[in-house]
Amino acid sequence: MKATVNEASPTTVSGKPLLEVLDGGVRKRPPIWLMRQAGRYLPEYRDLRARAGSFLNLCYTPALAAEVTLQPIRRFGFDAAILFSDILVVPDALGQEVRFEEGEGPRLSPVLDVDGVMRIGPLDLDRLAPVFETIDRVKGALPRETAFIGFCGAPWTVASYMIAGQGTRDLEPVRLFAYRHPEAFAMLMDKLVEASVDYLCAQWRAGVEAVQIFDSWAGLAPSDQFDAWCVRPVARMIDALRARAPGLRIIAFPREAGSNLKRFADVATPDGLGLGVSEDIGEARRIVGGASVLQGNLDPLALLAGGRSLDASVARILQAFEGSRHIFNLGHGILPTTPVEHVERLMKLVRG
Repeated sequence: MKATVNEASPTTVSGKPLLEVLDGGVRKRPPIWLMRQAGRYLPEYRDLRARAGSFLNLCYTPALAAEVTLQPIRRFGFDAAILFSDILVVPDALGQEVRFEEGEGPRLSPVLDVDGVMRIGPLDLDRLAPVFETIDRVKGALPRETAFIGFCGAPWTVASYMIAGQGTRDLEPVRLFAYRHPEAFAMLMDKLVEASVDYLCAQWRAGVEAVQIFDSWAGLAPSDQFDAWCVRPVARMIDALRARAPGLRIIAFPREAGSNLKRFADVATPDGLGLGVSEDIGEARRIVGGASVLQGNLDPLALLAGGRSLDASVARILQAFEGSRHIFNLGHGILPTTPVEHVERLMKLVRG
């Protein structure tokens, strides 16, 4: 039995710094949240992770996933909570075998050929019901000023795991598949666009106010294929989300898009645009203009290092974004060995 779809819009909530910036406001001190802000660097997370048994079990147990989502809000007071889950719950709900090996990361039954693509889907929203219950639990426990962000992976990044069966450094399996089987790859991307839109709409109905689309491996897409593999699929998602989830704010994170950043911004038109560590803030501001809020891009290693390196990096970013719409964040996820006191220092620096 599939979950029913109800496109009724939830009540809009104001007075939240992150949403105000996404809606067009400029703040003297930017709102702040961190990618992977709920994670292994927190001792309270490690305790819950040990109790859960497996990572997927943690994602699919609403009481535990809600607690993990709330932990960094209680400790640091970030301006947004981001749902604790994983981008690979979408392949899991599409019928692909997904598991996480301790110390090795995700393992999937790889999609090796056209027949493998044909066996994928449709999305089973009932499989994802625990995620929506987690959202329902979290939204009632958040402070009034704290926004709630949902997320999914972009089709290109999710496809890279589905085809390789695991994470890879250079994305050779997915790139080779796309070159050898262009029609089958296009079909897989279509399935992921549709499934991701359904998933994010369901998150919105459950109570999130913004979503981030993580294209963590956008920087590894060949430049001549970037439009087909990264830009157009996300643009289709954003168009569909705006039609089906009015009022939902959308942040896209085409990590290290480089020279393709302008093309992405112009075609996909997200409300917010995440910058990777190597992106030049001045150039990004110039080419994007005021069309999207820019988010980022502190090096996670600077946060890990702390001290003068952290102070200088934060000051540089705040100065570079002065007078513009900006969400303070990292250029990628927080590292598991990051000391908690460094995050506390970051919060003081950003909030003055």
